[in-house]
Amino acid sequence: MVAAESRLHDHIGNARLIAFVAIPVLGLLAYWPEWVSWWWLPVPVLAFVLLVAWHARVGRRRERAERAASFYERGLARLDEKWQGQGRQGMRYLEADHPFAADLDLFGPASLFELLCTARTRGGEDTLAQWLLHPAAVEVVRDRQAAVVELRDQLDLREDLAVLGEDIRAAVKPIKLVQWASEPRVLTLRWPRWVAYLLPIPTLVALIGWFGLDFGSLPFLALALVETGFAVWMRPQVQRVVGDVEKCGRDLALLSGMLACLESAPFQAPRLVELRRQLDAEGQPPSQRIAQLGKLIDWLDAGRNQFFLPIALILLWRTRLAYAIDDWRSVSGAAVGRWLDVLNEFEALGALANYAYERPDDPFPELVAQGPCYEAVELGHPLLPIAKCVRNSLHLGNEVRVLIVSGSNMSGKSTLLRTVGVNAVLALAGGPVRARSLRLSPLALGATLRIQDSLQAGRSRFFAEVMRVRQLVEFAKGPLPLLFLLDEIFHGTNSHDRRHGAEAIVRGLVGQGAIGLVTTHDLALATIAERLSPHAKNVHFADHMENGEMVFDYQMRPGIVQHSNALALMRAVGLEV
Repeated sequence: MVAAESRLHDHIGNARLIAFVAIPVLGLLAYWPEWVSWWWLPVPVLAFVLLVAWHARVGRRRERAERAASFYERGLARLDEKWQGQGRQGMRYLEADHPFAADLDLFGPASLFELLCTARTRGGEDTLAQWLLHPAAVEVVRDRQAAVVELRDQLDLREDLAVLGEDIRAAVKPIKLVQWASEPRVLTLRWPRWVAYLLPIPTLVALIGWFGLDFGSLPFLALALVETGFAVWMRPQVQRVVGDVEKCGRDLALLSGMLACLESAPFQAPRLVELRRQLDAEGQPPSQRIAQLGKLIDWLDAGRNQFFLPIALILLWRTRLAYAIDDWRSVSGAAVGRWLDVLNEFEALGALANYAYERPDDPFPELVAQGPCYEAVELGHPLLPIAKCVRNSLHLGNEVRVLIVSGSNMSGKSTLLRTVGVNAVLALAGGPVRARSLRLSPLALGATLRIQDSLQAGRSRFFAEVMRVRQLVEFAKGPLPLLFLLDEIFHGTNSHDRRHGAEAIVRGLVGQGAIGLVTTHDLALATIAERLSPHAKNVHFADHMENGEMVFDYQMRPGIVQHSNALALMRAVGLEV
């Protein structure tokens, strides 16, 4: 398909060049030997204009075929678990002070966003990122789940959207497009429109008369000078109309195709039905309105072609199209923001649906209104290869609210915290989770897994951790129960301060109704569970030496770990300790 479209694209390009060369050749043949009539001259001109438009359409079809091939290649890479580094990483969404985004690898290389995001528009990416960063309410999550289930089974629709929409993210900036569309009419005077349409007629007649009827050059030059002055006078207003949107013609055509797919699709899920309803409007559907704008901008772009530019100047091409674009904006511009919002949400739902389709064994979580609740059976980390993913079960709620997780280095403590957090993010965004089952209530989320010092801000790691913990304490006072994930809490200070500080923080969080996990190397912290019983329990990860190598099974067990592997690990790498 790609090769066929490329060949046709090349053939049309050659034909367009021939048509352009034929224009001066026929002019010369009509002027000097007079072998042909001047009336043949419009034939190659019209052919050239039509070939320019056809060439652009074939170019878009070729790009669509290339996007289809890329879409399937990335899908196969995800199924083969070779997706890392192949997709969008979303680093622009990573906020330094966000309570869990960096800790849970939501953005960046090999991140959750890179795995999930198949959105083709910048707005779709933005919407998906916001869903990951901000857990939704129960009713919203349930509506998203139903929509994702329906879209999961509509493979043809998702493939069509993927093929139509690639590369829009780079050029269409939703905020600028919406701002442009919502501006009032600029070209309010009517008489310049008539001048722009009528003035080129005598100018063309004078041009033909100059070369074919011995009118001389003066009439044409005089009219061309008038046209130039008129175009210069109109230029500021014309630029206000076309300046922010003229680079988006190709992408607007793709947006039109995506909207057309959604307009024709029958939906049953309540959220999809509501989104589909928002696209319904009196008169033409949004896809056709966007397509009209896209065609106008395509013609505007054709006016800059070096071969067509002389003709475009005579026809006052840019001014005439500016009036047409301003007319479009006055009729349809107010609805552009709503159309893009609908498309963005469809894109985000489609990304979750694609993820659900590729992981048929991952269930949707059960959402309960009352909490706190986080009950997981065979929970695994969704970013790990299935063959290497070790699953564990845990139950946090009104009785047991915190697990004190002890264990040696590299035994799986931090991975457990990330597993709990990432699946909570997926669940409260509306997606499936990697577990046999997961039952949870609405939760605020906070973690201290990847706290960093800052040379620029003059902050040590310990101070940065203290500030994050303070942030989580404030969250625990909010309307939602907090799910906290504290990794090696306060390990940057002495054991006395660490033990007393950690116990006070955990006791305060539990008292506020929060649930969570706390990992530690310091076995003295394991006594916190005894003093907070029955709301706290000790669990641990173990390891053993096998043929001189450290072996981990990453299985969570009840109780406190009985030994440390620090000295053995030092000796294993050759340190004399």
